[in-house]
Amino acid sequence: MLNHRSSRRQPIALPLLTLFPLLSCEASVEGPINPGTDPNFTIVAHSDPGFTSTNRKVDVFGVPIYAYAEVEDEKLLHAANIMAQYLDNNEDGVVDNALLTSTLVSNNAALYMWKNESQQGSIHAQDLGADESVPAWHTNGKTGRFDAALEEVWHVITHSGFSTAYPNTLSEKSGTLLTNAMDIARGGHFESIPNPYPTEAWYTYDDETCDYGCMAAEYIYWAMTSVLGAQETRAHEIQQEWKLNTEVKVRETDKAIYALLTDPTYVFPTVLPDGTYKR
Repeated sequence: MLNHRSSRRQPIALPLLTLFPLLSCEASVEGPINPGTDPNFTIVAHSDPGFTSTNRKVDVFGVPIYAYAEVEDEKLLHAANIMAQYLDNNEDGVVDNALLTSTLVSNNAALYMWKNESQQGSIHAQDLGADESVPAWHTNGKTGRFDAALEEVWHVITHSGFSTAYPNTLSEKSGTLLTNAMDIARGGHFESIPNPYPTEAWYTYDDETCDYGCMAAEYIYWAMTSVLGAQETRAHEIQQEWKLNTEVKVRETDKAIYALLTDPTYVFPTVLPDGTYKR
């Protein structure tokens, strides 16, 4: 995370959600808030335990995205579209990896969106600031402030999904294929931040609040989004944390993570989400 705040908060225990084969346009007892604003999603009011400080949500393949009242509907729906495109990357209406999605649901994975700083960190789940999300970034040639929805939504998917679904390879614990690759990228196995990092390291995240597992979550974010092309124009902005900002650089330098992210076993996305899910 460029703002050096902890990027992962453990999902709170919620009642098990239902996994749908297609996108759910569910209605709660309170009913839909804005039907018809998106062809694939309906924003609904809710009273879910742990999220009562938010007033509405959108369901994406069984994974809820909650929002405080001040969050714009446009931003909430944008996050839902990003989530859908990550999980159904070919946009055929069916999740690409059923094990991943069922794991997310079983783990009660969730994201919540906040508008005011006082709301950040108020819920025990991954967060996304409404003003950190920039839908226009995808349509103006990837210029201007980066769309943080690409990062925070991905953290939900990897931490609560891939990490558990594939514990021997994608867990954020030491000794997996993911963390072994990270140790190479960091120039060694470090449980705490080295000062300085080895000169040969290309992944040099230095947030002292980020433990080893958090480092792994950040690592797979940097690598995946670089392979997908999200970081191509950001080399100078991100080099203090990550130096392989293009697919070519990842493929040629970080061979271990590239092999993992292109292994068909996991059905990782191959197209960068743009916030316009077209099921």
